[in-house]
Amino acid sequence: MHICPLCSVTRNSLFHQNRDREYYRCAQCQLVFVPADQRLSAGEEKAIYQLHDNDPDDPGYRRFLSRLAEPLLHRLADRCQGLDFGCGPGPALAAILEEHGHQVALFDHFYADDEQVLHHQYDFITATEVVEHLYVPGLELKRLWQCLKPGGWLGIMTKLVSTQQAFANWHYIRDPTHVCFFSQQTFNYWSNRVQASVEFIGKDVILIHKPVPPNEPAATSSC
Repeated sequence: MHICPLCSVTRNSLFHQNRDREYYRCAQCQLVFVPADQRLSAGEEKAIYQLHDNDPDDPGYRRFLSRLAEPLLHRLADRCQGLDFGCGPGPALAAILEEHGHQVALFDHFYADDEQVLHHQYDFITATEVVEHLYVPGLELKRLWQCLKPGGWLGIMTKLVSTQQAFANWHYIRDPTHVCFFSQQTFNYWSNRVQASVEFIGKDVILIHKPVPPNEPAATSSC
């Protein structure tokens, strides 16, 4: 029996299987995930990341990240404090946001493993091409949500599951470091769970807005 790593439900069924791995879909949150015993070791995972060439000065890479940066910047006031979660070895998104006057702390399990930054609160948090790598996204997203100020924004970039037929031929599942696959239904479920609003921009950008309790100022109004 496999437990959903997002919502901890055991009601899930086999969604797809290939020669390398199995993929199960949760009946409650619709997350598609790889069972724990079929994941890579930490060393194997990092070895694959070392092959990536994410140069912060690469115009193409910056254009790719602008799909999240631009809509997020439109929603932020001046001089906000942010966190780039899963920044990788070349934190290009943080550089883009800092060029617009914001301050951005960095965290990455392999390249910027400073747990202290996760004990602060931020006006915005970004996670680009990160959630599909998380072994326990339920715990990680909960931790990020606690780090986000009321009125703040959680910006996520990840490819979304569509149909079962499309999934079987999807390039995204061929990356062995990808173990969790979200859909719009999954993000709607999680956003409802934390009583937040969610926006889907294009095919792979998700902006989640943390509500402001009554009589409490919004984070973005005081950046």
